[in-house]
Amino acid sequence: MTEQDEHKARMERLKASVDRRIEAAQEEKGLLIVYTGAGKGKTTAALGMALRCVGHGQKVAVVQFIKGAIDTAEERMLKSFGDRVTFLRMGEGYTWETQNRERDTQHAQQAWAKVCEFLRDPSYAMVILDEFNIALHHDYVSLGEVLPVLRTRPPMQHVVITGRGAKDALIEEADLVTEMKQVKHPFRKGIKAQPGVEF
Repeated sequence: MTEQDEHKARMERLKASVDRRIEAAQEEKGLLIVYTGAGKGKTTAALGMALRCVGHGQKVAVVQFIKGAIDTAEERMLKSFGDRVTFLRMGEGYTWETQNRERDTQHAQQAWAKVCEFLRDPSYAMVILDEFNIALHHDYVSLGEVLPVLRTRPPMQHVVITGRGAKDALIEEADLVTEMKQVKHPFRKGIKAQPGVEF
C-alpha cells in the first residue's frame, strides 16, 4: 500500500467517525461556554462569537466586569452594529489597579444586575460576561447566586463567560470549556500592548 493509499484510508475512517457524530447530534439548546486559563485570547474568542451572532442577524449583549477605562477597537466595531449589540464596560479597571475591594464589589454587583436583565430577555441570542471569572474568584458575586439564574435563562440563549481561574462548579455546569495556556507572551520580553493585538 502506498503512502497516499494509507492516508486516504485513514481519512475515510476519520470521515466516517465524524459523520456518525454529526448525525447523532440532534439536540439544540443555549450553551454555557467558558473561556479560562492564563493564556491570551479569552475575550478575543468571546467577541469572535459575538460577531458570528451579529452575522446571523442575532442580538448580543457584552458586559465587561473588570475592564473599565480601556477603549478598545472591538467595542467600537461591535457598537457600530447599532441595536444588535449592547456593549457595557462596567468595571473600573483591573483589580491590581483599583485596589479597592468595596468599590470593585459594588461595580461587579451592578454589572451582574444588568446581566440578569439580559438573561431574562429571549431577544438576546448571546450574553457575554467578560472577565466574570475574576469577579467570581474574588467573591464580588457569589457563584451560588449565579448558577440558578443561568439555569433559568431562555432555553436557546447562549452565555459566554471569560476570565482566568474559572471555579470548578462553573466548569462542571458548562457545556463547553476552553482553557487558554500561555506558552509565550511578548510582554515578558518588554514588548508593550499594541493596537490590533491587545486592544
